[in-house]
This record gives sequence, structure tokens and C-alpha cells, in this order.
Amino acid sequence: MDWRLVFEKNLYHGTFQQMKISVLTFDNFNELDSFIALGILNRVKKPGWKVSIASPTKTVTSMNGVTVHAQASLSDANTSDAVLFGSGMKTREIANDDSIMGQLKLNPAHQLIGAQCSGTYMLSKLGLLNSVPACTDLLSRPWVQEAGVEVLNQPFFAKGNVATAGGCLSAQYLATWVIARLEGIEAARSALHYVAPVGEKDIYTERGIAQVQAYLV
Repeated sequence: MDWRLVFEKNLYHGTFQQMKISVLTFDNFNELDSFIALGILNRVKKPGWKVSIASPTKTVTSMNGVTVHAQASLSDANTSDAVLFGSGMKTREIANDDSIMGQLKLNPAHQLIGAQCSGTYMLSKLGLLNSVPACTDLLSRPWVQEAGVEVLNQPFFAKGNVATAGGCLSAQYLATWVIARLEGIEAARSALHYVAPVGEKDIYTERGIAQVQAYLV
């Protein structure tokens, strides 16, 4: 499905289809994963573009004691156009909790799905990786391998509508990939350029675009 064509067609007729993006954030989450992705994704300023922190409870507290209010529930993610899994200190425990994971009914045929670090382990537990190789962080690598997934020594990889990334700062690549898929490569370049360090904007932006461009459908 070409989401941009659907969006433009609806806008032409005086309506627009809301683009919903859920950043799944669980208790003891890593702030960098959720907040970097949230911040970059929200650089897209278009009617109907909505990015939400989605959690199993009304509030979740990070690994460093930062408590945030969820903007959406896990079940809301089931109808989102894109879903990103962050990581955290309790990921392995949560990934094996059927009362939480059972709320997720995701479909890569109709959704963009991404994960980073230990969030990749969650994808494996949901059966969303199958024989697809994936990226993760060094600490989570053994868990993902135990789940039967080949782990790549690189920051980002995508196949079709499923993407994974490794390392806290790789959140930028997941966000860039989602924007590029939903709004186009120039929208992704603009969002990344905005957050890039002064004096390094062109180099930083092009490096980020290069990481995901080869995997764009």
C-alpha cells in the first residue's frame, strides 16, 4: 500500500486519513529510544499526522525514574499505520508476559513495524521476524539469537514493512525510515536535518538517509 497516495487522494476530496504512529513504551523504558523517535517523527507537520506514546498502563516510569503519561493504549497500536518498539530494563520479562503481549495484534502486511535493541526480542516473540535477520544491541543479542533470529552487526536493517535497529541512538534511523515510507525521502531528510547538530547538519543528515535508503520499498 502507498500511504502517501491514500493521504493525497483523501486530502484532495476535502478529507484526510489520519496517520497514526505508536511508539510502544513499557515500564523501565529507555528514554532515548522512545523520546528520540517521538521527537523526530513529530517534525512532520501535516493534518492527521499523530505520534503517540502507547503503553499498557496509564503511566510508565523509565529506567532512570522519569514517569510519563501514555497517550494511547497497546490496543490502539493495532490500528496504527506504524508501530515502533523501544527497549528497556524489563523487556525480557514483559516479552514473556501474555497479559501484555496478548494485547498486540499487529500485521506487517498493513503496518510498518520497527524495533530497536531489546525491542527486537519482542518482535521475535510475536513471530514478526520469522527468517528475517535483525539488528539489536549487544546486551540483547543473546536473547534474540536464542529466539532463532540471525543478528546483524549493523545499526539498521529492514525487509518489507519490518525494520530493526541496534543501539540507543539508532532511534533516528527507525524514525527516518517511517517518515520516508509514509511521507517520502525529502520529508525524512527535512526532519533529520532539523535535529542534526549545527555545523554537522549536512553530513549528519546524509549519513542517516544513507542508512535507510537502501531498504525503502
